[in-house]
Parts: sequence; structure tokens; C-alpha cells
Amino acid sequence: MVDRVRGATGDPAPLIVTATLPPELFSWAQGLRRAYFPPERNHIDAHVTLFHAIPPSCERELRHLLADVCAQTGPVPARLESVMSLGRGTAFKIISPDLLDLRAIVADRFAGSLTSQDSHRPNLHITVQNKVSGDDARQLQARLRSDFSPRTFEFIGLETHYYRGGPWENAAHWRFRKKR
Repeated sequence: MVDRVRGATGDPAPLIVTATLPPELFSWAQGLRRAYFPPERNHIDAHVTLFHAIPPSCERELRHLLADVCAQTGPVPARLESVMSLGRGTAFKIISPDLLDLRAIVADRFAGSLTSQDSHRPNLHITVQNKVSGDDARQLQARLRSDFSPRTFEFIGLETHYYRGGPWENAAHWRFRKKR
């Protein structure tokens, strides 16, 4: 039997924290990801990563913090800003100062436990293509830019996932619940 926290290897799994996209934006981004992400590498759904590897020893405290934050927060405004290059991939840049402020609360709480990557404020984005040739990435970026229009939306919650080297395993999710 596989322990849900430790997985098949018996090692504790780090936690990934993502922001929950609204259903219509998720469906759109997921469709692009299925179309353009190399299928042999596409093991996870479209997402916006806030933290890549919170230590498993922090899970209980993280769950409590995210539940509290989401209970006190309404849907978080954001803007799908532009098509962006990842070098050998393509993403959509997202602007959301409010989401970055929420992320800072979590980062402050776990400051001594964060990886170097998670210690820095991220550039929010949704990846739809990665690990392709630079030419393939540039071609897709040109194609997507030709009919892209910036748009506003709201994040609807936060999620955690266990990372065990392959597909992510959903751990928990919370909706932003504060009424405006």
C-alpha cells in the first residue's frame, strides 16, 4: 500500500503550491498545453506555480496557513498579459500584485525552509509548451501573438500537490471565500 504523503519510495514528498485558475481559463490553457507541449513530457495540467518545493515537514502548518488565507481572501484579480518566451518553450505572462502579496505571506512564514528557487518572487505564468527547439518555440509564440488579447480574470483558490518526480498528486485545495 502507498502512503499518501510518502509515496511508493517511502520518502516524504515536497509540496508544490499553485493558484487555481477559473474553469474557462484553465480549459483554454489546458487545450493549448495538450496541443503544443511534447506529449511524452506533458504529465501535469495547466497551472500557475507559486512554490516549487515546500518541505514535507511543513505540510501541516502550510495546510493551516492556506486554509486561513483563503478564508480571509476573495477571488484574486489578475491579468493575462502577453505571450512570453521560455527560451525553449512558450507561456502566458500573468500580472497579479494581489496574488504575489498572498504568496509573500507564505514565503515569510517558511522563509528558513524555502529552496533558493522559492526564495525569489516568481514571474507568474502558464506554460503551454516546454523543452522544444528554439525555432519551434518562436513559431508558436508568433502564432499565439497574432490573435492574443490581454484579458482580466480572477484566481479562485490555492492548491497543493505532492511532487515525486513525475505526475503531481493532488494534496489539497482551498477556495477563496471572502465576500466582496
